[in-house]
Amino acid sequence: MMGSDAQTTPETRSQTERPEAAIFSGGSRRLVVISNRVPRGDGPPGGLAVAMKDALKNRESLWFGWSGESPPEASDDVLTEQRGQTTFAVTDISADDYAGYYEGFANRMLWPAFHYRLDLSRYTESDFEAYARVNEQFAERVAPFIEPDDLIWIHDYHLIPLAAELRARGVSNRIGFFSHIPFPSPEIFHAIPHKDRLIEGLACCNLVGFQSARDRSNFERYVCTHAHGFWRSDGRISVDGCIVRSKAYPIGIDAEDFRQKALAPEVAEKADALVRAAAGRKIMLGVDRMDYSKGLPERVDAIETLFRRYPELVGQCQLIQVAPVSRGGVEAYANLRERLETAVGHVNGEFSTIDWTPIRFVANAVPREEVAAMMRVASLALVTPLRDGMNLVAKEYVAAQDPDDPGVLILSEFAGAAEQLTGALVINPHNPEEQARAISKALVMPRDERVERYRENRKVLAERDSSWWSSSFLSDLESASVDDFAAELLDAVDTVRMAE
Repeated sequence: MMGSDAQTTPETRSQTERPEAAIFSGGSRRLVVISNRVPRGDGPPGGLAVAMKDALKNRESLWFGWSGESPPEASDDVLTEQRGQTTFAVTDISADDYAGYYEGFANRMLWPAFHYRLDLSRYTESDFEAYARVNEQFAERVAPFIEPDDLIWIHDYHLIPLAAELRARGVSNRIGFFSHIPFPSPEIFHAIPHKDRLIEGLACCNLVGFQSARDRSNFERYVCTHAHGFWRSDGRISVDGCIVRSKAYPIGIDAEDFRQKALAPEVAEKADALVRAAAGRKIMLGVDRMDYSKGLPERVDAIETLFRRYPELVGQCQLIQVAPVSRGGVEAYANLRERLETAVGHVNGEFSTIDWTPIRFVANAVPREEVAAMMRVASLALVTPLRDGMNLVAKEYVAAQDPDDPGVLILSEFAGAAEQLTGALVINPHNPEEQARAISKALVMPRDERVERYRENRKVLAERDSSWWSSSFLSDLESASVDDFAAELLDAVDTVRMAE
């Protein structure tokens, strides 16, 4: 399960045994991070691991989650591994539960619904039962590791009910939850099966964080219009005897670190090769997971519209679209890839010349260094999701640019990043004409305007980086009051459980 380079031998812990690895002494409160996956010792760090780097620095912590293993019959064992000041604790999920919890309710129901695609949501009661069961198992297995003074930080849509499960087991610690994906409008959220169970999970947190003010507003409006909640005079929300604070914490990046990646000698060589291959043409860049939330077919439609409306641009620019396949086993993703390949083939067939194609489409994962090289030399980046919690590609593109001759960011108004990166050309991704006009404008934009827009965006990256994100959230969580409502919160959870 864990990497062979562990500093300590993984141990099997019973659910009732108090783990020695969880007992620490000293300074600030220990941080307990709970997420679907945890960083592997033998693999590259994932997005959450990079974002959490500053939160875990110089403090003792525990990170709990799924091991990545799904045997036919999973035990309730928890394996631990010490790396520096962080204890990583992992547990298996049975194959059947994984299929229902992860592939089913989380990614066939919640993901599309939270991205405003109820038409793609697929629900079965057995999927929800697996989702609820895995959250119960997580609570049961992590609870013995939790010390009275720990701060608990739960991440993302896979684990929305987890806080309520911890409260039901007597955990009265400060609990925070962060949603890395959008929170839908009240009308859409109201259509999700077992929505009351989801709201219960969020209400059992002291602090709920969102990527954008729009997401926070959607959550609060739902609670106060559909879940009998109300705003208190102190700005928190009361719902079913629970008191929760919600706030927007737009996630940031280490912009200087990414800039240095883009300037590394081996990256510079790749960047030079891209420039030579472009043969004087301007590079337009898209970097996305292959997901229906990313607006990929709509982007291809905009490229077709661009060349029809501005024929003088034919042969003068090229879109490099990187879109590695994700969740290939889910039907909606297979259909998306087929639709996208058809659309790209149509545009290339319509406009290609003997020495130029409008779109280079890459469906394989590209190393991060090569992405940095592409971003460094691209004249513009198209970050045009139909809906996105934040979208860090937009911020990475800004970080990679040459300050003296930067490119232009074209950004969807439905990405959380649009609330921050006001130097971008913000467009409606559903409108191919508007997107094509923005591309045309970006391709001929004067250098002075590009520099001004770049500086406006770069200032945001400096002031709201990944360190600001984690420290702001944890500072608010640490200052949250628990004594005034912990008892009634536990009573409220018991009441809900009895009603069920």
